[in-house]
Amino acid sequence: MIKNSSKILVVDDEQDILELIRHTLNKEGYEVHIAINGQQAVEKAKKILPDLILMDVMMPIMDGMEACRQLKEDSETKEIFIIFLTARSEEFAELAGFEAGADDYISKPIRSRVLLSRIRAILRRNSTAQETKNPRIEFQDLIIDRERFVVEFKNQVIQFPRKEFELLAFLATKPGRVFSRDEILENVWGNEVLVVDRTIDVHVRKIREKLADHYIQTVKGVGYKFES
Repeated sequence: MIKNSSKILVVDDEQDILELIRHTLNKEGYEVHIAINGQQAVEKAKKILPDLILMDVMMPIMDGMEACRQLKEDSETKEIFIIFLTARSEEFAELAGFEAGADDYISKPIRSRVLLSRIRAILRRNSTAQETKNPRIEFQDLIIDRERFVVEFKNQVIQFPRKEFELLAFLATKPGRVFSRDEILENVWGNEVLVVDRTIDVHVRKIREKLADHYIQTVKGVGYKFES
């Protein structure tokens, strides 16, 4: 077994699923922590600060959606990656998960190879992004600070969920250029992450709400662009 420096918190109320995932991740050398409901997940996440959380949606005491919202609203835990694990495959459930701030979504029954592929893709993409991207982007009354993971708009600091921040920062790297949906999905979510078609639209709408409908423009039939 190769020791892996990444720390993963697994949250599910079904013991057999916890044990399956724990065994799979332990074999890959990940440091694995366990929680059995959303409330416990929030408490443990604040204590251990994992690199990634694998979290079931339907759980007693506190469900995964609420736990995700609380984690994304907390300055100490808002940058932690969250992947939802759920048997619910309906489009509305996926959209609700992304609205809550999730980074990815995997349907049960869980296949070990798919799970590991998604985990590696997310952790690898984040590592590469941190190494290659300029730390600070400025446009008049907008500042995107990659090092602090902060957006300042009209001298006000605005909290952005991870995917909204990454989408805004990606578009802002090349003002005026039109990015297709496929390009956005590949660069922000990655090829190994499956998302529904409306995911980008949901995130763009959320960004526009925070930035008073400035900066991001729709190019019908193509995609989106950033205009300063």
